[in-house]
Amino acid sequence: MKESQSQETLFISYLENYKKLIAKVARIYCYNSEEQKDLIQDITLQLWKSFPKYNKTYSLSTWIYRIAINVSISYIRKLTSRSNTYSSYQQQFELVQIDEPVFDEKLVQLYHFIELLKPIDKAIIFLYLEGCKNKEIASVMGMTASNISTRKQRIIEELKIYFETSKK
Repeated sequence: MKESQSQETLFISYLENYKKLIAKVARIYCYNSEEQKDLIQDITLQLWKSFPKYNKTYSLSTWIYRIAINVSISYIRKLTSRSNTYSSYQQQFELVQIDEPVFDEKLVQLYHFIELLKPIDKAIIFLYLEGCKNKEIASVMGMTASNISTRKQRIIEELKIYFETSKK
């Protein structure tokens, strides 16, 4: 019984240290606060189930990113209608603009444009914006570092185009 208690205590401390990371991933994939809560629960449950198999050769953040992103992509696929998600995002977006007018307009645009990306591209750019190097992103995404580099450049170009066309 003591071993399971110590494992639970260790898991809770890891969860406490990485709860902001998990919340950021949930915010990238869900804009409705209730969906975010559901997704965070799903991520936490999967982390708990996978915890006994955690391979300490990987950094804890890489392991958490990988699970959080995979669960998020699966969660998005399960949503019945992307338009419902988008319309709830628009409602959230309007509330954010009213409640927090200090938001930088370019940042708001960036998040809007990130929403338009494919789920995997969204994960790659999220990890890049979080300061992860190509090697770590590759480890999280199960790809090669050169593949990540190529995809990242393509995503950045796509986002630039979104910004340029929004100015017209």
